[in-house]
Amino acid sequence: MDFYKECNLGENRPYKEVIEGFLPARADYYKNPEPYNIEPFKIFGNLYYVGDKKVCMHLVDTNKGLILFDSGYSHNFNSLIKSVEKLGFKCDDIKYVIHSHGHFDHFGGGDRLRDLYGAKILMSKADTELLKEMPKRALMELAPEKDAGICWPDETISDGDIIELGNTQIKCVSAPGHTPGTMAFFFDADNGVKKHKVGYLGGVGFLSIYKEFCEQYGLPANMCDVLLGTVDKLRDKKVDIVLGNHPNHNCLIEKREYMLNNPKTNPFINERAWGIFLDSIAKKCADFINKGY
Repeated sequence: MDFYKECNLGENRPYKEVIEGFLPARADYYKNPEPYNIEPFKIFGNLYYVGDKKVCMHLVDTNKGLILFDSGYSHNFNSLIKSVEKLGFKCDDIKYVIHSHGHFDHFGGGDRLRDLYGAKILMSKADTELLKEMPKRALMELAPEKDAGICWPDETISDGDIIELGNTQIKCVSAPGHTPGTMAFFFDADNGVKKHKVGYLGGVGFLSIYKEFCEQYGLPANMCDVLLGTVDKLRDKKVDIVLGNHPNHNCLIEKREYMLNNPKTNPFINERAWGIFLDSIAKKCADFINKGY
């Protein structure tokens, strides 16, 4: 089953409508996040899902420690910890937390992971510098915990860097569009017998590329064109497993349900999915440009 035929990145709507609907659409989640939790699960081999129904977080067991991609919303930190522990891991073993980009809903648990467990926080040099220049670019005014702050990295990463731990090497690739410093990551998921290529484009949402948004936050007005350039740049990557930044990006909830009902089939493994995923971004960009957003 090809879930990408059913899933998309949503309809393009006027900026005013999108920004005014942002907090109301999350009001219930902010007030009571527990119903939005997902039982953590293995995607393939040493790659696991520890996120919820609103934002993705992925865990990699490198046999020399754990790597966590993104740390989610600040108010649902306890759910993240429980998810890691339910899988049989210890949070003390999280060596790196890699934040895909500099928005509040992806770095919300980072400070506590560092303070409580000694994890080292990584984020792109570009987004780090942009946030230092103008902290409001992190969109903290939209965060569920109003006293939450920006999670500053211990180390910054740039295009071409390799993050290595245990049996895992993660290649970092600059992938601007959602933010100027968004990164993409490529590595192998390994079950001891077979490996699959994993691709994670760390930011696809379109709220941050509207002209009004860019003007408000001091960003280039052509971020949609920049995202299209990223899509072209990443097309030659061989990817068997596509990770999403939010569950709708790779139909995670639907795939997990299918996996539970069909345990001999893994819908996350699909060598066509990366191209279809990038095509869907390009199609939305084209519509975005045609509507003058």
